[in-house]
Amino acid sequence: MNRYAQAGVDVNAGYKLVQKIKSDVASTKRQGVMGGIGSFGGMFDLGMLHVKHPVLVSGTDGVGTKLLIAQKMGKHDTVGIDCVAMCVNDLLAQGAEPLFFLDYIACGHNDPNRLASVVHGVAAGCKQAGAALIGGETAEMPDMYGQEEYDLAGYATGVVERDDVLTAALPQAGDVLIGLPSSGVHSNGFTLVRQILFKDHDVQLTAKPAELGGQTVGEAILAPTRIYIPAVLPLVQDHLLHGISHITGGGLIENLPRMFGDSLQAVIDSAAWPTLPIFKYLIQLGNLKPADYWGTFNMGLGMILAVAPEKVEAVEKKLAAADEKFYEVGRLQARPKDADKIVIK
Repeated sequence: MNRYAQAGVDVNAGYKLVQKIKSDVASTKRQGVMGGIGSFGGMFDLGMLHVKHPVLVSGTDGVGTKLLIAQKMGKHDTVGIDCVAMCVNDLLAQGAEPLFFLDYIACGHNDPNRLASVVHGVAAGCKQAGAALIGGETAEMPDMYGQEEYDLAGYATGVVERDDVLTAALPQAGDVLIGLPSSGVHSNGFTLVRQILFKDHDVQLTAKPAELGGQTVGEAILAPTRIYIPAVLPLVQDHLLHGISHITGGGLIENLPRMFGDSLQAVIDSAAWPTLPIFKYLIQLGNLKPADYWGTFNMGLGMILAVAPEKVEAVEKKLAAADEKFYEVGRLQARPKDADKIVIK
């Protein structure tokens, strides 16, 4: 054993990991990708896309403390989907098509099998989004992380024609707000989730409370974040949308107002879509007030679209054809003086 290995870093494990993930990485290849993994940088030929005036849109995000749940459950093949989703859904909110993705894993000990499972999830997310996994980095840092601990972050780049960029100037008073369902908590609010479950109470991840309809607590909160590219990108490309809001940290309260200008107000009917069992469970268990859950969780809507009234029928037909559920959850209107940008009734 060499001195680097004695210090806690096994470079051979890194080589083994690269071999294990090669097929997953290759499965995400798309038009524009140049080369493969192993180079110093991932390459993408933008000229192959025939975009007239390309605007690149980039984003980076992680999975947060949801990773602690995955590590407790020993289930590592879905958090990669979360990581991709958090990045590519943000690109979509600007009207961009995801092109490529890179991941970063920091760990206390490089277990090639465990980390290959993480990357398998990343590749699965990339395939859902139509993005290529063109590179990444694994950092073994035993003095910063425990033996079983790892962190995961990602970076994505997409492209949109300059004239098609979705900005806050596009939504108008009268636009209909169409909500697309989430799969659950997605990847935000887990510090509060963990406080409710493990600090305020002693809930076991294997418990099956009646409120969750047969699911364990762990299964319900680990459900991967939905990726909305397949259903929503065609709507963008057909110029059917005025705006898109990705409902992440801060819930509807913070994220929906980012989609439109200060002269507008969103009026939301909270009875227009079903509250998922996991949110009912957390609200009751945590004795949460409306400000707590509306300002923390997505409450069952992972994405909200702003649609001109005359285009609602076309949008809903396309969503139905894509097997995407949807709900008309509210409207935009002129904002009264000194009023909040969002009202939830």
